[in-house]
Amino acid sequence: MKRKDLISQIKRKKSFLCIGLDTDINKIPKFLLDLEDPIFEFNKKIIDATNSYCVAYKPNIAFYESEGLNGWKALEKTIKYINSNFPEIFTIADAKRGDIGNTSSMYAKAYFDTLNFDSITINPYMGKDSVEPFLDYKNKHTILLALTSNLGAFDFQTKNVDKTSHQFYYEVIKTSTNWKNSSQLMYVVGATKASYLREIRNIIPNNFLLIPGIGAQGGDLKDVCKNGMNNDVGLLVNSSRSIIFASTGSDFDLISAKKAQEIQSQMENILSSRGLV
Repeated sequence: MKRKDLISQIKRKKSFLCIGLDTDINKIPKFLLDLEDPIFEFNKKIIDATNSYCVAYKPNIAFYESEGLNGWKALEKTIKYINSNFPEIFTIADAKRGDIGNTSSMYAKAYFDTLNFDSITINPYMGKDSVEPFLDYKNKHTILLALTSNLGAFDFQTKNVDKTSHQFYYEVIKTSTNWKNSSQLMYVVGATKASYLREIRNIIPNNFLLIPGIGAQGGDLKDVCKNGMNNDVGLLVNSSRSIIFASTGSDFDLISAKKAQEIQSQMENILSSRGLV
């Protein structure tokens, strides 16, 4: 997907909501377990109910890998369903890959060619040659882990780099801007780290940021937008559990839609107040 198409969808839907499809088979409504593919059937219901309120879906690959072959089949069916029925939706493989060059080339082929995701999350710890194979794909996007929402982010990401006044996450972002096709990079910045967003925007004023951590993890949407939004919006704010597991009843999809609409309404108000819609 081209960047301009993502921006157009955001302005049309008045939303920059990304819904995480972290589909835990132990948390989905029990009546779905009698179906042939309960994970896909759950995803399909969620997608059908929420697609008008969000601009992206982000399956967390761990929840599919953990179910073996059946999980992979459900993932494949889910991405095909989105691409066939809602081609305007931006898709993110939350896989957090990153390895030596030839291995990364195979990961890129798997997610960009075989599964046809629009983007993938990548751990940049191994450096440029582990990331650039993903950047070789035109109109595909590579989302680097920069400053994550978990408590352990403080173990390394915010430590000062020797002989500089910058923290590690800052050096990761700054260095990556010199890589080949860096305009195709997006970055993960946790909503719980919203106070860092202003400095991050000084380094990458134009790149999109994927922001997990609102809802169940406690991040504040207004703080994120205040510090991180740019003239193209430039944000994809993710919510997973608080939407998809809002109910385990027979009307779980309708409850999820209501939760998604509530967030979309907040986003519309923010966009309107900034003159972006």
